[in-house]
Amino acid sequence: MSAAATRRPSLRLLISLVAGLVLVGLISLVAVGFTRDPGRIESPLIGRAAPGFRLDSLDGTTIDLAALRGRPVVLNFWASWCIPCRDEAPLLRAAQERYAPRNVRFLGIVYQDSAASAQAFVVRYGIAYPSLLDPDGRTALDYGVYGIPETYFIAADGTIRAKQIGPLDATSLDRQIEQALE
Repeated sequence: MSAAATRRPSLRLLISLVAGLVLVGLISLVAVGFTRDPGRIESPLIGRAAPGFRLDSLDGTTIDLAALRGRPVVLNFWASWCIPCRDEAPLLRAAQERYAPRNVRFLGIVYQDSAASAQAFVVRYGIAYPSLLDPDGRTALDYGVYGIPETYFIAADGTIRAKQIGPLDATSLDRQIEQALE
């Protein structure tokens, strides 16, 4: 038997072994991915002071985040054209009503939308908390928003406790508000 013939099974074995290891690695990555909540993406802002802002609301009132210090804040970036934002609007409205007695403040920041479309959205969904205009997108940039809806949970001391990317559900919304209240 020639030397080339004896090397072929070894080469096939080596290729099979490498392919098997790559496959095991890919399966491991996928398995780890399924154990994580896709809406809970780590942010460098978690545990840090929330970036300040001073924005006008749809009704013309100016809101300064610094003036809300001492109260937990739920800060939701949304737009009227965002389908998941429509789904979570009733949840946010109901949570705002539930948590008002506990001094939790809700704010919406309109993301890449017109004031007229945002106003129609607010009326349609009965949103009573302020919806703020971010005309140059600076606030969204400061918070690292890259898709909506995104919601930030700010504790009374002004630090960001959590960030939710994508639509909220009632359970995660309550859990994250409770954490901001601690």
